[in-house]
Amino acid sequence: MTIISNKNTSSIPPKVSLLVADVDGTLVTKQKVLTERARNAVRKLYAADIAFTITSGRPPRGMKTLIDDLALTAPIAAFNGAVFLRPDLSIVEQNLLNASIAKRVVEIIDSHGLDVWLYSDRDWFVRDRHAPHVDREEWTIKFPPIVVPTFNNLLDNVAKIVGVSDDLEAVARCEADTQREFRDRVCCEAGASSGGSDQVSAARSQPYYLDVTHPRANKGFVVERLSQMLAIPTQEIATIGDMPNDVPMFSKSGLSIAMGNASLDVQHAAKYVTTSNEDEGFANAVERYILGSQISAHTSGELYQMGETR
Repeated sequence: MTIISNKNTSSIPPKVSLLVADVDGTLVTKQKVLTERARNAVRKLYAADIAFTITSGRPPRGMKTLIDDLALTAPIAAFNGAVFLRPDLSIVEQNLLNASIAKRVVEIIDSHGLDVWLYSDRDWFVRDRHAPHVDREEWTIKFPPIVVPTFNNLLDNVAKIVGVSDDLEAVARCEADTQREFRDRVCCEAGASSGGSDQVSAARSQPYYLDVTHPRANKGFVVERLSQMLAIPTQEIATIGDMPNDVPMFSKSGLSIAMGNASLDVQHAAKYVTTSNEDEGFANAVERYILGSQISAHTSGELYQMGETR
């Protein structure tokens, strides 16, 4: 895998006080395994007095194993920032969808033929237990959904709505139409307005998942809020991820790293590109770009060979 420095870098390595990592496609493998090298990389961060935390579209309970395995102490951002929690899963703050907006989002997703999942701050609701990806999601987050005939009585406590389909073009169309529906009220890019209670954040967390949340539930806001909570300047925060919904946190952080399995658009949005999540991309990024002294020698266009070629 070719490791690329996308942009000109200073000869002085940036100070990093906090690393914020996406989970699926980044911290864990395709089989949702946290490798020993990844664990060791986090231990090395702690030894270097660098804080570490995770942000994900997963619900809080779906992050508990990782929280425990990595001995996290900093606040964690579930649902891409809809819920900030402590390591014991107690809630620090949450940003829930307006009920009328949640109702309209469900209607839009339904109109595109996607399955709909609804998450509260604690629970996961579906209308079809055997719909696509339900079994895999249960395996990933380690708890089952609650099957309901309708979401009508659940719209007052919605942290995230997910549109799900293996028709990837339909998911892309649904994303575009959701954004179009709310026009300037939508917040799906870093720097977009997050004022008001009637906006949404709409972005694919996987090609087959469309996540819709409160506008402050986006990873750019996660970086800004963690900066405030931990009194760490955003320029001292590093971020690493693999999907379009990780791009907002790239632009808000002082150092950004895309995974080798990310799309070219996502890779181009980051300062560096590491190997894939199947080739220890997280551990390689920590060792090379966060802890490694080689970072000071990186200049635009330099290439580093690690394993197979992209």
